[in-house]
Amino acid sequence: RAQRTGPPDGGWGWMIVAGCFLVTICTRAVTRCISIFFVEFQAYFGQDYARTAWIHSIVDCATMLCAPLGSLISNHVSCQVGIMLGGLLASTGLILSSFATSLEHLYLSLGVLTGLGFALCYSPAIAMVGKYFNKRKALAYGIAMSGSGIGTFILAPVVQLLIEQFSWRGALLILGGFVLNLCVCGALMRPISLKEDCKTAPEFLEQNYVPETEKQDLKQMSICSPLIKLWPHECLCYCSWKEYDFLLMPGFMVLAVSILFMAYGCSPLFVYLVPYALSVGVSHHQAAFLMSILGVIDIIGNITFGWLTDRRCLKKHRYFCYLFAVGMDGLCCLFLPVLQSFPLLVPFSFTFGYFDGAYVTLIPVMTADVVGTSLLSSALGVVYFLHAIPYLVSPPVAGWLVDTTGSYTASFLLCGFSMIFSSALLCFARLAKKIKRTHLRSLTGNAALKQHIWTNGAIAYSVTAELDQRDVEFLAVDTNSFSNR
Repeated sequence: RAQRTGPPDGGWGWMIVAGCFLVTICTRAVTRCISIFFVEFQAYFGQDYARTAWIHSIVDCATMLCAPLGSLISNHVSCQVGIMLGGLLASTGLILSSFATSLEHLYLSLGVLTGLGFALCYSPAIAMVGKYFNKRKALAYGIAMSGSGIGTFILAPVVQLLIEQFSWRGALLILGGFVLNLCVCGALMRPISLKEDCKTAPEFLEQNYVPETEKQDLKQMSICSPLIKLWPHECLCYCSWKEYDFLLMPGFMVLAVSILFMAYGCSPLFVYLVPYALSVGVSHHQAAFLMSILGVIDIIGNITFGWLTDRRCLKKHRYFCYLFAVGMDGLCCLFLPVLQSFPLLVPFSFTFGYFDGAYVTLIPVMTADVVGTSLLSSALGVVYFLHAIPYLVSPPVAGWLVDTTGSYTASFLLCGFSMIFSSALLCFARLAKKIKRTHLRSLTGNAALKQHIWTNGAIAYSVTAELDQRDVEFLAVDTNSFSNR
């Protein structure tokens, strides 16, 4: 295929956005809608909150834990193959879950197998959008990631209706057929070759492993095959490391730690919003409607925040836009325990949904800003991998707190403080970086002012060009008087 110097920012890229949009519907929206099955699973199997919550936790954990595997298949085999294979696995897991006879069965089928399928689809599809767009990257991601909100808005009432008409087993069976659409999404992911991606393993070896005396000889022959024959092991190890050398970047390390706390805070709300609403007297249909509101406002957050942060005035401030959105979601969680009626929960769904869509859109954008486009697929695999442990732990911990305290207050407060800490950590890191940069500039400036002045005839030269004008005039007069003697 033809090599491009840069992303096309359009053309087939919009089909890639459409494909990623469908992937987010079939993965993230379906995962969110599993919370609607929570009450059904709890009643059918007669288990407590903590044990039942493991189902949702394992789905999310497997999706994020295996994200690097999805990136690996995408990088070394094909993005199309990875997404199609993931669609088959996810569909198989949902279909097998419809025949479950115990929670342990659901842990394996709905949790591990479906989560693995979602992992093979999610991060490669998102990375493809970043390869096709640069100038309008945030907008493209906003549209693509809005599939999660649109899917939640549509699927939440549909899943509730399916459960009422066909029981939870029939609803899972139908969702299994629906998720097969991931195979169609995979077919849309046409590969693209960018100039920055085309530095091959032999070229890396030529720069780092081949002695200077041999480089001229290598330029006179075909570089690829001799290098691979001479250094196959070194080539593989070096290129594998080059795909993940961003792990040592300080900016990526801070982002990774903040994501751990953010992921811990956001996951339990999608599991316990419907059960919490039911516990304060909201009907089943109204509780499902809250999820729909959250989903549709999530769409608005995806698209509007993506469009806004592509504007020239905000493009340089994406970092602070992201941490602001995360912090606002944390505040929403802190206020949730006092909202105990449907009219009060509706504004909560609006606010939380909007800022959830906002920061979800900016996660891949910020990752691309930190590591670059060429490493985006691998970096997103690591970023979503970091979601795994918080997604696995937080819903059962929240369920244990509910079982222990008899209320949702402690669970929601813990979520809120976790997200606020994530935002504060990024803020302090950026302030520390700014202070360090200012300090270095001041040191550089002071050192420059101490440089010596020398003269050549009637002209005075300054290394720093920061001398006071009066000093220059004085030196010029003094030099002229010296030359006239």
